Amino acid sequence: MNINAYKVELETRARVIALHCSGGGAAQWANLTCALGDSYKVLTPEQYGSEATGPWTGEHVFTIADEAASTIDLIDRGEEKVHLVGHSYGGGVALHAALARPHKIASMALYEPSAFHLLRQIGDVGLQAIIEIARVAQRFSDGVVTGDYRSAVAQFVDYWNGPGTWQAMRPSVQKNLIRWAPKGPLDFRALTEDTTPANAYARLSFPILIMRGQYAPLPTRVIAQILPNLLPSSRSVVVEGAGHMGPLTHASAVSAWLVEHIRAVDSAEASQVRGAPSQLAKRASICGAYQLRSC
Repeated sequence: MNINAYKVELETRARVIALHCSGGGAAQWANLTCALGDSYKVLTPEQYGSEATGPWTGEHVFTIADEAASTIDLIDRGEEKVHLVGHSYGGGVALHAALARPHKIASMALYEPSAFHLLRQIGDVGLQAIIEIARVAQRFSDGVVTGDYRSAVAQFVDYWNGPGTWQAMRPSVQKNLIRWAPKGPLDFRALTEDTTPANAYARLSFPILIMRGQYAPLPTRVIAQILPNLLPSSRSVVVEGAGHMGPLTHASAVSAWLVEHIRAVDSAEASQVRGAPSQLAKRASICGAYQLRSC
């Protein structure tokens, strides 16, 4: 293969857009990028508050739409459908982007998406969870307002990862999280004040994988449990031994599930193109190959 043909091949690879958690970065998806191999082009945009993107502009009240704008722009840059992957806050951003461009999404995979706005819409089952995450958000915001970024981030990290995690972190990692701290309250508010109604997610008819850790904290555990009931074609898995930060602590296991999900969808699509089946047969083929619910 000559170099020009190789360049064309690289540019026509299927695209995967992977969105990181609050306080994280593109490096979070290094294992997934490696696991997917050369057949996929993995795009890992970084959020406001990261060193690469910089702080939020402060031009108006920050919303999840502001964060999702760069992801939607990436989706629009190509003609082909993309695979969306999101973890925690990145999962909330992915949901918003998917609703904005449902016709451009081949599949989506979410690990404990922190779509906290849903907790307010599901009655008693979400009440305890919303109270718990509201307390976490308030402690974080109080630390930022008083300038005690270190304490705010330490409590945040230990809540999502377990007691003692912050203390065990390398000083360089702690420094990066302290720098990010002013963005944290914006993330919490954007997720909680999102006005998307729960029934809106019924429009997302493409294959969706919902993942959670075995030891998921209450708020994201509840969200991961209710989302499959809102999505027409979804599948749920629990990653044994993992908590909320499974994409980092259990990267190989999480990547294996993601790769299986993405390749199964693409394999089903490829077989349909060769056979040119009807839309009904096409839908049945995707669901059968991936063993999806609600097809």
